[in-house]
Formats: sequence, structure tokens, C-alpha cells
Amino acid sequence: MEKTICELFAGVGGFRLGFENYSKEWRTVWFSQWEPSDKDQWAHGCYLRHFGPSYDLDGEDKTNIDIHEVDKNKIPDHTILVGGFPCQDYSVARSLSNEKGIEGKKGVLWWDIRDTLAAKKAPFGLFENVDRLLKSPSKQRGRDFGIILSCLAGLDYNVEWRVINAAQYGGPQRRRRVFIFIYKKNTVFSQELLKGFGRMSQANKMKHIEKLLIQEGFFAQQFPIQSNIKLEETLKIKKGKTNEDLVDVTKNFKFDFKNAGCMINDTIYTAQVTEIEEEEIPLGAILQNNSNYSEYNVQKYKQYTIKYPVEDKYYIAADKLYYESTHKRFYNEYEEGTPTPEIKGTWQYLKGGKKLRRIKRKKDESSQEEEFEYTFSEGAISFLDEWNKSARTMLTSESSFNRSTHIVKDMVTGQIRILTPIEAERIQGFDDNWTEYASMPIKDEKGDVIAREDKVMPDRKRYFMMGNALVVPMITRMAKAIDDIVKQEK
Repeated sequence: MEKTICELFAGVGGFRLGFENYSKEWRTVWFSQWEPSDKDQWAHGCYLRHFGPSYDLDGEDKTNIDIHEVDKNKIPDHTILVGGFPCQDYSVARSLSNEKGIEGKKGVLWWDIRDTLAAKKAPFGLFENVDRLLKSPSKQRGRDFGIILSCLAGLDYNVEWRVINAAQYGGPQRRRRVFIFIYKKNTVFSQELLKGFGRMSQANKMKHIEKLLIQEGFFAQQFPIQSNIKLEETLKIKKGKTNEDLVDVTKNFKFDFKNAGCMINDTIYTAQVTEIEEEEIPLGAILQNNSNYSEYNVQKYKQYTIKYPVEDKYYIAADKLYYESTHKRFYNEYEEGTPTPEIKGTWQYLKGGKKLRRIKRKKDESSQEEEFEYTFSEGAISFLDEWNKSARTMLTSESSFNRSTHIVKDMVTGQIRILTPIEAERIQGFDDNWTEYASMPIKDEKGDVIAREDKVMPDRKRYFMMGNALVVPMITRMAKAIDDIVKQEK
């Protein structure tokens, strides 16, 4: 079986880089990256600069258009479909005329994954999402993931999932994401993994699934867990081949999915597992100015020891750090008065605890507007991110004036600053300056692309790309397991 990949919602190429870092034998035959909110399409340009274009079976480059408009039958055949898709509302409803069957909400990208799997029948798939996918929506816990599993059952896939915290397995960031590995029931991998499963008693089936999740399954081999799991089973899921099945799942499915589990022969098994923690990479090891700091053995993290000078623009001005010299961590408006714009503009205030007056307007029964006063409170969070811990989860708002933004004390200068784009790339496991340039289009008067040129990507976009990305070393670990699996296929 060929080692070929199709990458949807590709971003700046995290899945592809992860596979290629393991083996250059893996070949991406097609990708898609289109960001509707970005008129310049920087992520697509960055991907092109590193990997070049891809063409469909008609020889056309449609990698930068809305994936809904792509004819999935024109995508080249591939062994594995990969992609990180957003957590959305995946529910469906019957169309008003009932002539078109079911209708999902527009812009929901899961259906493009489903349609690609249906058209190309890839033997394997690997997908990434935020871990709240397993619990959404809040009013019908587990429904959205149930819809996904129902679709996959209808396409004859078995499924395994795990919530993985990258920092637990040698990553430089505490980032929890759910990964979903799927495989056709007729693959050698499925048949060997589940040999005799259909003839087993229910008790033996449960023992077999437990062994799969702890030792022999896809994720267990690369991301070991402790053996003290409590395995649960739910109902046999409907296959989703008919309109009635998906509509029924939308209306009625509810289940408490745990952080690990599988769907084998359309039955769901789930368990709460505990990761076996490996040595994490501390934030101090990835900072640019780290080579003069003796506490860290930089040779141990030699991939991060290139020393770039940190530009002045990343340091925070003194008047933006603290609003008073005591560096207090709590602001009580009831005692200290309404905070001024100068106070609100400091990191001390932003990351500190607060007790503030708020006014809420509400209409009464006679439609008269009334005002209600209430207290808004929030606790303090760490002002500086510590050198000896892995980085917190990085968001797309990284570097902006935001509570979630990392700020650090520079190891060499001792000054306080935000992270640099290079450090953001290191947190996600990308090569240094991966997002520095993008291959951007030059268009003629008609708007047609006639050439491309490398352009410097704005810092704000670089942080955004990394906040949207996945942790590349986690994909490389999975690529090893997939490589072994594919070698056994016919």
C-alpha cells in the first residue's frame, strides 16, 4: 500500500510536517487550505512556500477555494485522510421539502471530511479537534461526537480516540486535543487487531477492548497509559446510512464520552484513562535567549539552542507592566474606585484578580427597561510564565493584550516581554521561522494569479497560525504507528 496523504484544513502544514519528519517516504497528493476571514490567505501561502502546489485529477489547482465547492471525486486517491477540523454544531434536520433528505448547517466542515471519505474510501484517517468535542453541546452531552461516529459507522470504519496532552509526552506545551484514528473494517490492521472478536462472549469482548486501549491499540502503543481503567459500553450506534438514522441521533443521542475509547463494529466503548507522564520540555528550554542560563542543560534540548537576539519590539514598556509599585494582584472597585484607562492598560491589572461593578439592562413585563447592578469577579492568573514548566495552551490571540498571552522574564536581559514568533513556533514543534515568509500571489487586472512572490508574514498572522496549529511532534509519533500499519497492508 502506498504511503500517500490527503490533508484537509491544512493550515501551515502541521500534519504533513509531522509525517515527513518521521519518513520522507510519505507523500502528500493533495491538500486544501482556505480561510474565509483572511483576504490574503497567508496560511495557504506559507504552505505553498514549504511544499509547493497540488493538483486534482483534472490537473487543476483548487487547494485555495472553499472546500464545499471542491468535487471530492476529483481528489487524488490516498491511503490516509488527515485534518484538524473545528468543533461545530454537526446536527442535521430533514429538509422542508424532504426531497433532499437531510440538511446540515452551512459551513460545518465535518461534512466535507465525511464526503471525502465517502468519495475516496481511504483505508485510514487521522483527525484532530478540541477536547470539548466529546462533551458538546452542553444541553445534549456527546451528541456531536455521536453524529460523527454514526457517519463513520455508515462508511464501514472502526474508530479509536484519545485526548492527548502534548506536555505529558515530551511536548513543550500543555495542550489537550482529541485525536481520532479511523480504519476500514476490511483492512489487515482491523482484521488482525480484532481477530475472532465477533465470536467472543460479551465478557471476553470487554477484556479484548480493555487490552486494546491499554496496550495494543493505535494510541496505546505511542502514548502509554496506566492500566487502572474503568471500561464502559454504550448502545450499538445506528449506522447513519439513512436519513432517519442521523436525524434520530441529532434528536436523541446523549452519552458521557470519556477521554479514550473506540467504536468497534458499530458499538462504542469508552474509558477514562491516566497518561504516563514523560519528561516535559520546560518553557525555559525553548526561549531564544537561553544559552547563558546555566540551570538548563541546553545540550539536552539542542534543537532549541540557536540563539537569536530578541528584538526590542517584543519587550513590554514599564508603564504597561504595573499600575503600582507594590505589584498587587487584586483590584477591588468598591474600595479603590473605577479603574482608569491607564490602570486597565497594564498587564498587572489584566492578569490580576478583580471585583468590579457591572450594570445589566433588562426589560420588565411592560417592556420598560430596568437596570440591575451585579458584581463581576475573576481570580488572578500567573503574571509571568515560569521557565521550569511547559508552556500553557497557546491561542490565536497570542501576543495581543489578553489574559491568555504568555509573558516571560528574558533569561539574558531580565526584562519582561511577550514570546517571539520563533518561540511560538517552537511551542508547537515547528522549525524556527517556519512562518516567516509566505508565497503570495501576484494578480493581473482581472484578478487572475500570474505569479507568486515571497512576502514577510506579519507577526500578528504568525501568532495566529501557531495558535491554530497542532503540536507537530505528536503527529510524528502517530506517523510511526501508521507507517508500521501501512507496511502490513496489501
